[in-house]
Amino acid sequence: MRRTEALVRRLAPRQCVAFCAAPERFDSGIPNLEVRELPDPHGAPPRTAGLLRQRSCITSDCAPLGVDALRHGFAQMASWMSEADPLLFVADVSSEVSMLARLCSVPSVTIRMHGDRTDLAHRSAYSSSVGLLAPFDERLEDPDFDPELRARTRYVGGLVDPFEPVDRDEARRRLGLDPSARLIVASSGGGGAGSGYASLTVGARAEPDAQWLVLGHVRREGHETDFANLRSVGWVDDPRLYFAAADIVVSACGDNLVHEVVQVGRPLLCIPEWCYYDEQRSKARALQRVGAAAYRDTWPGSFRGWRTALAEAAAVDVDVQRSLVPADGAEQAAAWIEELVEELWAPRTVLQMRTS
Repeated sequence: MRRTEALVRRLAPRQCVAFCAAPERFDSGIPNLEVRELPDPHGAPPRTAGLLRQRSCITSDCAPLGVDALRHGFAQMASWMSEADPLLFVADVSSEVSMLARLCSVPSVTIRMHGDRTDLAHRSAYSSSVGLLAPFDERLEDPDFDPELRARTRYVGGLVDPFEPVDRDEARRRLGLDPSARLIVASSGGGGAGSGYASLTVGARAEPDAQWLVLGHVRREGHETDFANLRSVGWVDDPRLYFAAADIVVSACGDNLVHEVVQVGRPLLCIPEWCYYDEQRSKARALQRVGAAAYRDTWPGSFRGWRTALAEAAAVDVDVQRSLVPADGAEQAAAWIEELVEELWAPRTVLQMRTS
């Protein structure tokens, strides 16, 4: 949703249609955007045991048989493509949607994410697309990624809306936080299991003079003990204000969340959550490789573990971070899409097809 909104705003006045299973999450104030609701197939079982027993298809990422929501959703998109005859269809990650556009004879762009996507399903989607859009800096690319596909990828350093710079003191004033406290902000988005609250209680004990704030979803094990210097804030409208107030950010490694942290520029410790195709782990390693974040594969479980990890995060070069997310990333993506449309649809000499 965030990527779509950022891109659509820059494509104005072109009219755009977004298909989504949660349309209520979109900003209804974008004049050139129409959001159409798709049925949500997640967790929906096949209708018979026989359909459930069928093998998965190696050229699709996830396409179980006998799921009504999938059939209705793909029919809805295919019908729209037939009637609207769109200039371009942008598929955000989904291999099947990219292939659907190709089978409907509609040019598509696939938005790429990190992770090991060397499987046939993703490679088929990439090959079916007229171009690939990476919402991250090319320095964060997997060194082993296919050179041919890399050459077809447009890197834009993040599809995020601009954030007006706010210094640490001003951010704390707006949030009503102690201007002199050492502040550690931990955050996770909605793409994983959430921050490990048990580990955070260990961190709060290891750094008792620091104030810890936890944003987003929290995962509790049931045996935690709360401490006065650890407080769960929950979901907030714009976490970037909290990041601006922080001395150190401890974060999951989802695409939007990471870009919001590095956009602000703060010492960062990445702890990836489980994600399909090792997406978050791949991104965390890339950030560590370029010096933009410290990285731990799992939540620290000891005082020493936390202190060492936080010390590594404090040494991160925030200037490198900020360079990864240019202010005009969404503008670059929109301009590239316009170039593709021009290349694909501008009048050319008509080719005469003859049959004998």
